[in-house]
Amino acid sequence: MRLTDSHCHLDFPQFEGELPDLIDRAAKAGVHRMVTICTKLRQASQVRAIADAHAPVFWAAGTHPMSAADEPMASVDELVALADHPKMVGIGETGLDYHYTADSKDVQQQSLRIHIEAARRTGLPLIIHARDADEDMATILRDEHRAGAYSCVMHCFSSGRALAEAALELGFYLSMSGIAAFPKSDELRAIFADAPLDRILVETDAPYLAPPPYRGKRNEPAFVAHTAAKGAEVFAITEAEFAAATEANFERLFWKTVADAPPG
Repeated sequence: MRLTDSHCHLDFPQFEGELPDLIDRAAKAGVHRMVTICTKLRQASQVRAIADAHAPVFWAAGTHPMSAADEPMASVDELVALADHPKMVGIGETGLDYHYTADSKDVQQQSLRIHIEAARRTGLPLIIHARDADEDMATILRDEHRAGAYSCVMHCFSSGRALAEAALELGFYLSMSGIAAFPKSDELRAIFADAPLDRILVETDAPYLAPPPYRGKRNEPAFVAHTAAKGAEVFAITEAEFAAATEANFERLFWKTVADAPPG
């Protein structure tokens, strides 16, 4: 059984000095591939270096919405240039976060639209972070999709049913994190259960949001196996079937991990 951690942050200080061991533990857990996400473009070179140094690791780059007001505004050309790297496979994470940073929502929305245009131009999937901004997020995703199609994953999806349905209607994907395995996440699991299996990914968001039995501890890519086990339960299929489905979904969306040519 093989799994992909579709979203982690291997450049974060919690992992300093132990990436070879971490990647080895992931492999032993069946996690053969991972995407490490750059959240501030000035750190892109460090994140790219991790992917260059480790065969199972790919990377993506963008400006996290919580940093949008504090970082230089990304340009479409800058994001497109980063995508020339053979292991750069996604645009983001970007999005909207009104939980702590609602005061910067105008800047966040501007940044999000720039990232969407970069996703269009490159054909790479957009990686969305959404928190406490469901209505604005759905509106922007729909408006921009009407202006020109792009692909997208709702990373660490934990929003409401309306945003899930909006994303799925646009052909987007929902990514299941450790939150979906928390005991009190029945409503979230119900949202996933009603989604098509061919639109589901799994991730850790490591070092955050470790699933049971590691909840409250530092998360790492190996632990995505526990979230996948819960995903199999949600969809009432075997763990092997869930793993095979999410692998196919990941490779369809993150096409550059298997071939350096546009999808289709």
